[in-house]
Amino acid sequence: MRVVAFGYMTWGRRTIEAVLEAGHEVPLIVTHPDGDNAYEKIFNESVAELAADRGIPLMVRNRAGDAETREAVAAAGADVMVVSNWRTWLPPEVFSAPRLGTVNVHDALLPAYAGFAPLNWALINDEPEVGVTAHRMNGDFDAGDIILQWSTPVSDDDTIVDLFDRTLAMFGPITVEALDLVASGRREPTPQDRAKASYFHRRGDEDNRIDWTWPARDIFNLVRAQVDPYPNAYCFYRGERLRLLRARVTDDAIGGTPGRIVIRRGSGVVIVAGPDARRGRNPGLLIERVRTDDGSEFDAAEYFPHMGGYLTSHPPRDDA
Repeated sequence: MRVVAFGYMTWGRRTIEAVLEAGHEVPLIVTHPDGDNAYEKIFNESVAELAADRGIPLMVRNRAGDAETREAVAAAGADVMVVSNWRTWLPPEVFSAPRLGTVNVHDALLPAYAGFAPLNWALINDEPEVGVTAHRMNGDFDAGDIILQWSTPVSDDDTIVDLFDRTLAMFGPITVEALDLVASGRREPTPQDRAKASYFHRRGDEDNRIDWTWPARDIFNLVRAQVDPYPNAYCFYRGERLRLLRARVTDDAIGGTPGRIVIRRGSGVVIVAGPDARRGRNPGLLIERVRTDDGSEFDAAEYFPHMGGYLTSHPPRDDA
């Protein structure tokens, strides 16, 4: 088939590569310009370079509702359009132009986790599984009828990088299979249950701030959802920002005041956590590895030579 492709970053590139390798013709690629957002610099394999390498006409757009883009998509004479990690809304005049419509590929088990950073949010929220959905595009973000959905379980040993690797490996194959189903008409897409839908915003610095009144497991999930190369979860110690690189939940109950540095265990230190930590009924967080603002890394027991003191969500105020 003739497949117009809208894609950005590593997800977009891998998807388009799979479409080409499956023998489909791609007469046009549309991608975004490189962005300044920290999350857009992490897995940024270039779609523009792929287009140049394969000699495929390329358009670079922040948004794709302009007349030139609409005309180019219509002129491509595509059977279908594929969209992967396109970051802005596409108007119906664009996604309805191909005779078989548009297939969007999203790294979440829709209808939950539409929008941005779905894997990070899902891991933070302790979801038991994550996955990838290929669905028909309609006028709302990530809301069209589902063609295919593949999942992978999440264990306590998984970090965001593990989930990224496993779901990224699904992008190409699920797209190719979805295109086969669309072309053959063998499977009727399944409408999403909109009562179960959720939409998440882009993640920024504030979203990585640790709140020690959260349960220890919630903080553990935030830490592993933001391991390198993502911006790390952070707190403050004696006014300095401290990034948590590795942590786990204690097996025993740790009581006291949230944020209190309590006891060494091996190369780590235990921190009190939770909204009712004073009752001593819930686990604490064992911090194992930290990084300071100058980029230096330490085992937590090395960084905290003395017990006592507090980790905080914000630095102390100058007028305090």
